Amino acid sequence: MRKNFGAKTWVYPMPVLMVGTYDENGNPNVMNAAWGGVYDTDQVMVCLSHDHKTTENIKKTGAFTLSFATKDTVIPCDYVGIVSANDLPDKFARAGFHAEKGTYVNAPLIKELPMALECKLLKFNEDGICIGEIINVSAEESILDERGVIDAGKLNPISYDGVTHAYRVLGEKVGQAFSDGKQLK
Repeated sequence: MRKNFGAKTWVYPMPVLMVGTYDENGNPNVMNAAWGGVYDTDQVMVCLSHDHKTTENIKKTGAFTLSFATKDTVIPCDYVGIVSANDLPDKFARAGFHAEKGTYVNAPLIKELPMALECKLLKFNEDGICIGEIINVSAEESILDERGVIDAGKLNPISYDGVTHAYRVLGEKVGQAFSDGKQLK
């Protein structure tokens, strides 16, 4: 028998996206955004309220990076989600993060987060949806497999569990997409 919970934003997995920006003085900033994902073939979306320093930065620079929080970076990634750069301008450094300039957009790559999407702002919807075009995806060699592609097992991305307000590591490989179902043809 099923139990009904009503309308909830319980979606699995919910990526823990780290949105990186530069402010008007070139200072790096990052925030934790649990509501975001793929918008279109080469586009991503993130829900950002108007009062975030990150929102202001994206509107000024037209660029941002999306990195994935990992098992090894839970504490600093959670920290930058519970403090605001509006109140604590040096939260990036306090988290222990180090920035290097993005190769393709005016936004920081975070050295401690091994995978990032460099994005150009396409638009902000009136309801706070930030839509960006993916210009480049980069990854540290340490998370690549023998074929030279990203290995999720080495990345160890975390997801947000909205039911228990916990972070969880994504699990083991259990099948091959667009292939295993052919057994039923």
